[in-house]
Amino acid sequence: RPDLAAALRELRSQYEDLAARNLQAAEDWYRARCARLHERAARSQEAVRASRREAGECRRQLQARLVEMESLRGAHQSLERQLQELEERHNAEAAGLQDTIGQLEDDLRNTKNEMARHLREYQDLLNVKMALDIEIAAYRKLLEGEETLFNMGSSGIPSLNSLPSPTYSFQPRSFSSST
Repeated sequence: RPDLAAALRELRSQYEDLAARNLQAAEDWYRARCARLHERAARSQEAVRASRREAGECRRQLQARLVEMESLRGAHQSLERQLQELEERHNAEAAGLQDTIGQLEDDLRNTKNEMARHLREYQDLLNVKMALDIEIAAYRKLLEGEETLFNMGSSGIPSLNSLPSPTYSFQPRSFSSST
């Protein structure tokens, strides 16, 4: 009868060796797997930290941009108000200048009318002066004629016919007005 106990011991020892090797392989596999998982976890944690740093930097940049945008919005509103004030001031000045232009045009029209009136009065006065000059010249000729009659005294009446008869020529000057 074969030795069963020895065969069982040998089988047991083989199973124990196999179990020890399997246990050792499982432990090695487990340790390798844990090491890889720890390495992945470390990398993931580093990636999470980097992502958090990047997110924090993005938040800071976003806050800076929001502050800058608010500042620019305020500057834009200020410039819009200044532009509106300038336009209102310009419109007021333009309206004032238009009023001044209207007044000056009225003054110019009145001055032109007054100049035309003065020119007509001057023309009338000049015509009266010319008529008076002609009358004075006629009276002067008459007076000269009477003086010569007086001076001639006794020479006689027939010499009266030899005096030149005064002729009147009235030629009024005409002035053109530019109005």
